[in-house]
Amino acid sequence: MSTLRDAALKSKAWPFEEARSILKRYEKQPPEKGYVLFETGYGPSGLPHIGTFGEVARTTMIRRAFEAISDIPTRLICFSDDMDGMRKIPSNVPNQEMLHENAQKPLTSVPDPFEEYESFGHHNNAMLRRFLDTFGFEYEFYSATEFYKSGQFDEVLKRAVERYDDIMKVMLKSLRDERASTYSIFLPIHPETGRVLYVPMKSVNVADYTITFDDEDDREWTLPVTGGNVKLQWKPDFGARWAALGVDFEMYGKDHSTNTPIYDRICEILGGKKPEHFTYELFLDANGEKISKSKGNGLSIDEWLTYASTESLGYFMFLKPKTAKRLHFDVIPKMMDEYHQQLRAFPDQTLEQQVANPVWHIHGGQPPESKMVVPFSMLLNLASVAGAADKDGLWGFIRRYAPEATPESHPDLDQAAGFALRYFDDFVKPTLQFRLPSDQERAALEDLLACLQDPARAVAEIAKKNDAEGKGEAAPEADMTSDDFLQTLVFAIGKNHGFDNLRAWFQALYEVLLGQSQGPRFGGFIALYGADETVALITRALKGELVA
Repeated sequence: MSTLRDAALKSKAWPFEEARSILKRYEKQPPEKGYVLFETGYGPSGLPHIGTFGEVARTTMIRRAFEAISDIPTRLICFSDDMDGMRKIPSNVPNQEMLHENAQKPLTSVPDPFEEYESFGHHNNAMLRRFLDTFGFEYEFYSATEFYKSGQFDEVLKRAVERYDDIMKVMLKSLRDERASTYSIFLPIHPETGRVLYVPMKSVNVADYTITFDDEDDREWTLPVTGGNVKLQWKPDFGARWAALGVDFEMYGKDHSTNTPIYDRICEILGGKKPEHFTYELFLDANGEKISKSKGNGLSIDEWLTYASTESLGYFMFLKPKTAKRLHFDVIPKMMDEYHQQLRAFPDQTLEQQVANPVWHIHGGQPPESKMVVPFSMLLNLASVAGAADKDGLWGFIRRYAPEATPESHPDLDQAAGFALRYFDDFVKPTLQFRLPSDQERAALEDLLACLQDPARAVAEIAKKNDAEGKGEAAPEADMTSDDFLQTLVFAIGKNHGFDNLRAWFQALYEVLLGQSQGPRFGGFIALYGADETVALITRALKGELVA
């Protein structure tokens, strides 16, 4: 019998593939530092978005996969480049005038436009950490400001002075002539204005580890590179951070991919070993444009969690990380339902299938039991026809459909009911568009209405379909609470009324009764909503009341 480690070592799931590349890094001897270090970077120039969360979620998936195939301890550092100068003012935050007055200052020196924290950098760091804590990530948070000012970066900064020419050669190859003529890997923090300066160096002094430069007013300054007086340009900072911390793995978006050789080489020049990398495709908004912290397009972390669970977001992050994906509100119902489908499948799968299942990676190998006896998409349809103002209204239908379910015993279903009501009100309700049935559709709907009122007629309708197809099958026993019986009935009525393409029949049901072009498995919907309630709904539709 295979063990978890055996299955993980063979699994084609992408987190295990990445984990195996990290394990190969130490196939000859374990790391001298005693652990494998995973890192994610965060540029807090704007409010955190889901892409930021995705890096931590995906890196955690790889970390857990590594722990399944190795006994080497691991750490995860979330590093915030909050000493970066605020070059671009985000348009989606208040106090724009104040932010413009503080342009080019390190983000931890810019006052918080929300007036909640000691700086804008601290505010954005707090937002990220709040979400990571909510999700339950195990991580250590590092602030670049603290890292530079506390002296933790001093040794690498001194090494950068000693090997300045070698690093500059790497950087100058990637720059246009105009940029190269004024470029330096060091960015001094002006002692008076506190702004990050992009100025050429007059000298880089190995004897005392200082730099000399002229500011914008042609005044000459000499500053030590240590103690937070100077920061590195962002590309050298990447490689220097890897060297200083001994990073073994970091992932980033494909917009960084062309810089990977630069990061790697600088890390090596500074005495480090280049880490393993994983480049993921970018997230797109509804218009197919890259999501941006400064633009605020796409979904924010809080917006997703208004309408869906954190686990559904984790599921979204697991799927095809090397494929660009639209990150818009309309993906939420699908992610909610697919996540629970995978949860339900997990207990009956082989070990090899389990380690390939997204929920293994979302939950670190210990996924919970799904109690979603009603799919999220069905809850949305129920919200549409039930007129429920709160979860209690939906639970009246849920209890009849699944008598054993309660909000206490099925907390994930209770939470989803609340999500569904909010999602329906904000995104589905404004788009509902009912129509009147055609003559063919009206006749079929009248027949469905009659069958729901008369179980014997329902059985006869199914038998009629079976006879027409020459199957000679006995019609199932009438059960107006059974998903399967009701689905068979709806199917039979469509066939008996000449719908050669049954998709057209089901689409008619959705458009006439639910005001949407797509919908649920209709037999399941009737079972949940109730046969009597569905009769009333069809009656209103036939009278034209839904259109009105």
